[in-house]
Amino acid sequence: MKLQQLRYIVEIVNQNLNITEAAESLYTSQPGISKQVRLLESELGINIFERNGKHIKGLTPAGEKIISIARELLVKAQSIRAVAEEQTRPNSGVLRIASPNTQARYVLPKVIEQFKAKYPNVSLHLHQGSPTQIYDALMAGEVDLAITTEAQYLFEEAILLPCYMWNRSVIVKPDHPLAKYANQPHLLTVEELGKYDLITYTFGFTGQSDLDKAFNKVGILPNIVFTATDADVIKTYVRIGLGVGIMASMAHTEMDSDLVAINASHLFQSSMTQIAFKRGTFLRNYMYDFINFFSPHLTKMQVEKAEQLRDNTAILRLFEHTQLMEK
Repeated sequence: MKLQQLRYIVEIVNQNLNITEAAESLYTSQPGISKQVRLLESELGINIFERNGKHIKGLTPAGEKIISIARELLVKAQSIRAVAEEQTRPNSGVLRIASPNTQARYVLPKVIEQFKAKYPNVSLHLHQGSPTQIYDALMAGEVDLAITTEAQYLFEEAILLPCYMWNRSVIVKPDHPLAKYANQPHLLTVEELGKYDLITYTFGFTGQSDLDKAFNKVGILPNIVFTATDADVIKTYVRIGLGVGIMASMAHTEMDSDLVAINASHLFQSSMTQIAFKRGTFLRNYMYDFINFFSPHLTKMQVEKAEQLRDNTAILRLFEHTQLMEK
């Protein structure tokens, strides 16, 4: 059994059982991967994949267990390399981060600027996507750290660290009837908001969103006419008059002076941004520093404590007395 064979079978799963795409991802040939998979199955004496002729259609029950163990072994192998690099090149390397669009656009620039000032020789790679895409990238080993704003239930198999709280604003054009609440946002109600067409984040992007909960509480079905994963897209469609925007407050900036933002923190409960990494990952010192730059209460000592805990519920308890910053 070779580590490369394990890498091949894991990548086939990552590429939705498409060997051709797995070969392209790993810069090798499709026949070469197929040959190594057959050799591995022959050595083990079992089939890892279910096949329909020459086509892979799924994993066998044993194959599912093998893939799970193979992922863990690949993480360990990557950690071994990271340990060596920490000794030989402590201030050089690669840091791969996955983040939702809003965090990447409005929070990460200052963090990355601070990080690059200290680690100019670390190459940064930023991936953007939905929570599911971010989770898949983390578990597939495509990124080292994942930032998630909601849908934390996806990350049960990872270390999940609380970073800060955030809430939403209602976004309208200056001539919209709701604009009158800009100076008295506490007077805006869910019932009043429910009278208008709404533009907000994609449902499923955050699981059952706090917007759902707020409307359900008063027995109103919101009229969602447009959804997006990107706050900038939400603002674009508010500008053309498609509806009233509901998005993260941090995404309304001085560049949006043509739009009115109404603080809606009294309507929706705050959400938590968290940062995750795979259990068993060896974190380079520059990774600990990035986490600390992103969320100052997450010192290396606190992160190491969290790594020792059995699940994310216990990690949340570790930080329950920490006053998380609101953004």
